[in-house]
Amino acid sequence: MSTAETLQLMYQRMLAHLGPQHWWPAETPFEVMVGAILTQNTSWKNVEQAIANLKGVGLMTLPALSALPTGLLAEYIRPAGYYNIKAGRLHNLLTHINQQHGGDLEAFLAQPLPEFREQLLSIKGIGRETADSILLYAANLPIFVVDAYTHRILTRHGVIDEDFGYDAIQELFMDALDCDVQLFNEYHALLVRVGNGYCKKKNPDCAACPLQGM
Repeated sequence: MSTAETLQLMYQRMLAHLGPQHWWPAETPFEVMVGAILTQNTSWKNVEQAIANLKGVGLMTLPALSALPTGLLAEYIRPAGYYNIKAGRLHNLLTHINQQHGGDLEAFLAQPLPEFREQLLSIKGIGRETADSILLYAANLPIFVVDAYTHRILTRHGVIDEDFGYDAIQELFMDALDCDVQLFNEYHALLVRVGNGYCKKKNPDCAACPLQGM
């Protein structure tokens, strides 16, 4: 079986077993962007609490967060961990949108994919996974998001070697799959679900995993 066929079969197995994931859990593209930065090095449960804090005081808008001092923003997002660092990264993104796009969020999200990705990666604190999450889930652009779960699952199933990096893994998926936003969205969400629930770093539950036997 080719790598492309293996990746397609993995998707079919996960979707049949787990169903659609309805990811990303956010009400607006702006909330997706905030969540993409907050979820760095932490669980989504912690991010949800941080976002709830911001929503609870009416701060989940570009103007409101932009006007908030970094120190105060850090306190609101404390549940997400590394809150001082993440507050700075959020403000780096907001400052870029305000200075380079006049605070026009729609114009910011409407950019062509290659230029948009390059621009996001130029912002301090935004790496490839965060940038691609914003591109896929906030701007609805067709790019595959790779994370630690993706690497772990593919390595354990012998699809890739341990030393495969982000770009190489992303290329595998984008070569194997149709260039479709919804497909990339669902596939990544399913990998997160499997990585979090079954293919754990320690004590994986291989017997119950949707990919068991592959």
